[in-house]
Amino acid sequence: MRRITMTVGSAVLTLGLAISAPAHAEPEPQSAAAAEAKGRPAPAPGQATLTGFASLPALTYVPGSEPSGKQLDTAPVNGVSAPFPGQPVQGFSGIVDRHDGTFDVLSDNGFGNKANSSDFLLRVHRIKPDFARHTVRVLGGFNLSDPRKLVSWPLTRKDRVLTGADFDIESITRVSDGSYWIGDEFGPFLLHVSSTGRLLDAPVKLPGVQAPENPFLNGGQPNLNSSKGFEGMARSLDGRKLYPLLEGTVAGDPAGTLRMYEFDLRKGAYTAKRLTYKLESPGNSIGDAISIDDHRFMIIERDNEQGDAAQLKRIYIVDTRDRDRDGAMDKTMVADLLNLANPKRIAGFGETFRFPFQTIEDVVILDDRTIGVLDDNNFPGSNGRTPGKPDNNEFITVRLAERLHADRRIYR
Repeated sequence: MRRITMTVGSAVLTLGLAISAPAHAEPEPQSAAAAEAKGRPAPAPGQATLTGFASLPALTYVPGSEPSGKQLDTAPVNGVSAPFPGQPVQGFSGIVDRHDGTFDVLSDNGFGNKANSSDFLLRVHRIKPDFARHTVRVLGGFNLSDPRKLVSWPLTRKDRVLTGADFDIESITRVSDGSYWIGDEFGPFLLHVSSTGRLLDAPVKLPGVQAPENPFLNGGQPNLNSSKGFEGMARSLDGRKLYPLLEGTVAGDPAGTLRMYEFDLRKGAYTAKRLTYKLESPGNSIGDAISIDDHRFMIIERDNEQGDAAQLKRIYIVDTRDRDRDGAMDKTMVADLLNLANPKRIAGFGETFRFPFQTIEDVVILDDRTIGVLDDNNFPGSNGRTPGKPDNNEFITVRLAERLHADRRIYR
């Protein structure tokens, strides 16, 4: 996802020990009759409900990390000026549930584009939300690197630590051996890294598709817009396939249609299978994708607005067995993130909760009725929550109106 050019202030993250708390600490909403008896409004039929809220302050940095943002304008953005005293813990663009109350989250590529992100180190953070205290603790993490020289083109740094000028990482999944697969937008490429972030294989090209930043373009014409590569990526529940989803429409495809590919992990190659996701409007984008079972995916779709201007921030379920006339997967909305019931007024918000961020790029299934959703705060350029202030990284839990009937393997 393209970021907004920005700047930043001070404040350094203090590492903490994990706090024991369930993944979604708020009790489940009561029935409509019970809610009314207590003077609380009941959710409307089909309306999803906020059950948990936690937030990591925007001005949070990796302890002891090197400064960043030297290529940015020094004029304040949302009250924050560059360069920054460390590496921001920001822009969560992918999530992996570790099933112990902690999560791996992927930082976005940096500060908006290749030119201004060469001092932003690509990193996976481990976080623990505490929904009782409405806080998020950062427990550690690791940078991505290529010590084996598997990347064949020049990297930004001699030590081969990967930066936002090398890749634009937007999606992540973990496989059975503990390694991770990461989706990139610059190629677009698939990256395979170890549990400590070291590249294990050469970046995997997507046949027939090239973005403007692709190092193999060699003066050729790209057929995918900048920052529109792999934004979401699901893993099959048998652990054998990946399903990376483009954020942008490939030239020549119908407007507003996005390609989802199938990648065979055992063969290390794409299969002939290809699925299609159709946006509600060609100007929208997807934010993330996750498997529910062998046939269904959960996908975030959003417009490009924030704050009061935001009109569409939704969670859809798509089914590969049901297609429309154009061959696109049928969609069912299960959560409107701009209209969540909040009868308990969690975290001091009103009875209707809005998640009004420009970029919402993380969804995770916590149980058969509950999902977690996180924003990418485009630090410090987005201000969807409070005008003039940089957005925090918010982690919410949402109870759906109906059960997912999900495959139990998603909880492994």
